[in-house]
Amino acid sequence: MKAALWYGKNDIRVEEIEEPKATKGLVKVKVKWCGICGSDLHEYLAGPIFIPVGQPHPLSGNTAPVVLGHEFSGEVVEVGEDVTEFKAGDRVVVEPMVVCGECPACKEGKYNLCSKLGFHGLCGSGGGFAEYTVFPKEFVHKIPDNIPYDKAALVEPLCVAFHSVRMANFKIGQTALVLGAGPIGLGTIECLKAAGAKLVIVMQRKSVRQEYAKRAGADVVLDPNEVNIPEEIKRLTGGVGVDATFETTGAQVGWDLGLASLKSDGTMVVTSIWEGNISFNPNDIVLTEKKVVGTLAYRHEFPATMAVMNDERVKAEGWITKRVALKDIVKEGFETLLGKEKKKHVKILVTPEEELLEK
Repeated sequence: MKAALWYGKNDIRVEEIEEPKATKGLVKVKVKWCGICGSDLHEYLAGPIFIPVGQPHPLSGNTAPVVLGHEFSGEVVEVGEDVTEFKAGDRVVVEPMVVCGECPACKEGKYNLCSKLGFHGLCGSGGGFAEYTVFPKEFVHKIPDNIPYDKAALVEPLCVAFHSVRMANFKIGQTALVLGAGPIGLGTIECLKAAGAKLVIVMQRKSVRQEYAKRAGADVVLDPNEVNIPEEIKRLTGGVGVDATFETTGAQVGWDLGLASLKSDGTMVVTSIWEGNISFNPNDIVLTEKKVVGTLAYRHEFPATMAVMNDERVKAEGWITKRVALKDIVKEGFETLLGKEKKKHVKILVTPEEELLEK
């Protein structure tokens, strides 16, 4: 079968590899659509970050080259021994967590914090940029009937946003600042509005993404090149600041403005994956009792995320800005997301089934 493999920085190749088999406890999925994620871009530009190189991943036992892709939907074509929850023809998404099930975090049910954590599509266990993949039945979820395959490929990134709002302990009637209007930022806006936010402010430099933020439900969009964001936020909140900020840019400016815009005792949730260090003065949190919370992926939230998509509390309209064939993933996918028109794109979906591009 064809698959896109990461060999190294700036080196992704579409090659023929062996088709996986549905052995005991596994579900085999024929991939329909798979989104290119920010973490895929980080690996392409600056990797390895999560991808094992030199030392095999402790759970997959593999090293690069690895099949990429973890935001995907597909159709069950085969199930392994002891799998009774699924059958051929089921429409599914995969929660792409590779975990040990034995460490303290896993035993507490916080499997996203597994001490040996890996991600399907990054750690060498297979991935969604392929014609087929297999995964344990525990992490496969049926798609509601009225969510099409392409929209189902958005469940994974929306789940990241859903989890970050939960990690903020966000409450109905509170206020928020979202830093950045890329895919995770847009998902966070939608989840905040679904959670009953009174005011959602977005920091986004001038580009079409400002319009995307408004479409997602932002009440106010601010450009840091045009206004002093902490001062403007205090004006908008009666001198108080927002209850929560959500950092999705992975940049020093996002960290700084997110912290400065918080009310005393507010919470900043950091969703970004960072390519390097940043600096900050701990007194910025000590003297105000502000809280900084890290958030990684999701846990136990795929069904709830699909539920809010199914009843359209979260619409994710306009997210899919381009569809490409697997064979063209580098030129039409990665290079597009890194090129001069990158701000125009939210999510580029990739399919190994080229007939889908004609529908």
